[in-house]
Amino acid sequence: MSSTLSASTGSLLDDHDVLLLDLDGVVYVGPDAVPHAVDALRGAVATGLRLGYITNNASRTPGTVAAHLRDLGVPAADEDVVNSAQAAAAHLAGLLDPGAAVLLVGGTGLRVALTEVGLRPTDDRSEAQAVVQGFSPDLGWAQLSEATHAVRSGLPWVATNLDATVPTPGGPAPGNGLLVDLVARAAGRGPDVVCGKPERALFDAAVARLHARSALVVGDRLDTDLQGARTAGLPGLLVLTGVTGTAELLAAAPRERPHFVSHDLRGLADVHPVVEVSRRSDGAGATCRGAQVEIESGAVVVRTGAPGPDGLDVLRAAAAAAWACADDGRGVDLGGAVAALTGHVERPVEHAAVDGVPGHVAPGL
Repeated sequence: MSSTLSASTGSLLDDHDVLLLDLDGVVYVGPDAVPHAVDALRGAVATGLRLGYITNNASRTPGTVAAHLRDLGVPAADEDVVNSAQAAAAHLAGLLDPGAAVLLVGGTGLRVALTEVGLRPTDDRSEAQAVVQGFSPDLGWAQLSEATHAVRSGLPWVATNLDATVPTPGGPAPGNGLLVDLVARAAGRGPDVVCGKPERALFDAAVARLHARSALVVGDRLDTDLQGARTAGLPGLLVLTGVTGTAELLAAAPRERPHFVSHDLRGLADVHPVVEVSRRSDGAGATCRGAQVEIESGAVVVRTGAPGPDGLDVLRAAAAAAWACADDGRGVDLGGAVAALTGHVERPVEHAAVDGVPGHVAPGL
């Protein structure tokens, strides 16, 4: 697959039969739904799409996650949720004998996943045959110390994921990756296996479970959701409702670049435009419908700032031009780029569709 932005033939809903959705920062943040997510997903189901929920968060069971989604009004069955705790438990089940004790460094979701595959979670490292670590907001020094001692003793160590942060209503907070890093530094080695995104196991399991023929990955994080999409050979939509902002998008490495970009899940109903790139001796340029952006000696210049129906055409052109420069070994002034794009990226207003016509935007938001 190309590592630059793609054009859709119809809307993303027309082009795909299954959505593989990240949760935190895409569908909800904490207890609350992301604006417009519920209506967008209910609309997707009404057009015949199936929804799968792919999450690195190992702290809750699939049933608890599905119940939360249903409480928000999002269509979800328990079996629609695939999490990294299940992937980690399945890996350990293939490594250990039935009934083997596994030192649990995590929460309820991981405990249930281990039990469901016939393993025995334990808090006592003296009887453990392996260590598994997943996110839990209740992890403390005592559990991390026990994990460190077990890892230093040479026990196999499986991490559900390495996300550095988790989104919260107050902003990003420390995630499992940082806690895994604490143990790794103290123990002098890293985990033997990481089971969550961006590895492809979760995506493959969800594709098989939902019988997908043309799945679309939807996420807010480049280094897990979108890198995982490319690893699994699937197209990916980046929504700007979570951790990724303008600077991060412009700096995206080839392995983690999205195929499509939208403000939020309403972008599923959009036809995504062609972005054309031209390379030059001192930089690159890109056009997206009426938007034209050039990068000259690392500086981003907006030549024409037509925002397009969803307000993102200038950003699309800037991203494509920045990626071309990076691929050619040329740097881009990211701070200057963000400043240059300010005022040219618009957000849809609350009533983005009137009588079925999308694309009403409000500048400067």
